[in-house]
Amino acid sequence: MAALFLLPLVLAVVAVMWGVGIYNGLVAARNRVKEAWAQVDVQLKRRFDLIPNLIETVKGYMQHERGTLEAVTQARAAVAGAGTQAQRVEAEAGLTSALGRLFAVSEAYPDLKASTNFASLQEELASTENKIGFARQFYNETVMNMNNRVQMFPGNIIAGMFHFAPETFFEVKDEVQREAPKVSFN
Repeated sequence: MAALFLLPLVLAVVAVMWGVGIYNGLVAARNRVKEAWAQVDVQLKRRFDLIPNLIETVKGYMQHERGTLEAVTQARAAVAGAGTQAQRVEAEAGLTSALGRLFAVSEAYPDLKASTNFASLQEELASTENKIGFARQFYNETVMNMNNRVQMFPGNIIAGMFHFAPETFFEVKDEVQREAPKVSFN
């Protein structure tokens, strides 16, 4: 008789522990997504901080390329003014595009290309871009893990009860950035 009384109690405790386990897994996944975004943000900030030095180095050489320099400056300002994560991602894409145009234009200035300061900044930016790429990849992997937990049974039940929502992937929206760069050795 006592076993019949204990069985529902044991089942209830197991169900509660199961729910707590799923909830804790969702919290951990959400925190990993936040941490992964913070890593992307660290690298984006590093790039953001390098740009003024790059602009100052380039200004003296590129007197006739004022529009290109202004585009980089405006893109950097857009990043600084972005409020939401989605706006930040879009602004960063614009900054990446503007920096690409700056480096393409710099090819026409041999003295600039020979400048050790410019070469050092270009190398540091290239290294930072690689780190940004790896951080974005890690972020998207953690978002996929979180979204799987939120959307798959039985986690979706607990996720719905506690208002866990799928996260947004870091995607390239600008079709120009998806195209392979054209390289010419003329």
